[in-house]
Amino acid sequence: MSFSSQQQQSREIFFELSPMAKIQPLPAAAASPSPCSGDHHQSPQAYKVWMKSLVFNGNGCAVYGPDGAVAFRVDNYGCRGGREVFFMDRQGNALVRIRRKGFGMFKRWEVCRCAHNGHQDEEATPWFSVRRAEKGRAAVAMHGGSGTCYRIDGCSGEHKPEYRVRGVDGSAVAEVARKQTAAGVVLGEDVLTLTMAPEVDHLLVLGLVVVCGLMNRSM
Repeated sequence: MSFSSQQQQSREIFFELSPMAKIQPLPAAAASPSPCSGDHHQSPQAYKVWMKSLVFNGNGCAVYGPDGAVAFRVDNYGCRGGREVFFMDRQGNALVRIRRKGFGMFKRWEVCRCAHNGHQDEEATPWFSVRRAEKGRAAVAMHGGSGTCYRIDGCSGEHKPEYRVRGVDGSAVAEVARKQTAAGVVLGEDVLTLTMAPEVDHLLVLGLVVVCGLMNRSM
């Protein structure tokens, strides 16, 4: 299957999707510079995110690594913005559990790490929580911490797919934007590029991407 017949016919096709498909990464020379790169000697790390479930009639997303293969996924069989979702690796092992709690202005999303050693009843470890803040932002607080450690700019709940994750000093550590082909063609709003600084915890940022999808009810 594919996103559209027009993309299939285009010579700038980015990928064709199926449960076993690969997203072919663009050449390094075609990649645009990211504000997340800063002055680090290492290059920013990039993932491709398709805000669709790989399960027919499911809700979720699929994250593709630099090799073009599925690296992580969310397959939610419930309604969009479900109260509980699991972020899994390619083998289906749960890595992160996300639960929505509270109502109205007190609504928040609590994120826990999962151990996948075969014990189904094992408790997940509290990790961080996310809540909406002013001016279309979201605030991220680590469990047991002293306060906000990250903020998400642009997570406005208006189904806009582009936003940035910033540290306490205001510097961007990750950016989500709509995917562009080498020819500059912008793909659909559900095809995204996630670029993050090499020193940031990748799983944490990926968890934030899932939370933003739940906030905006785009998955």
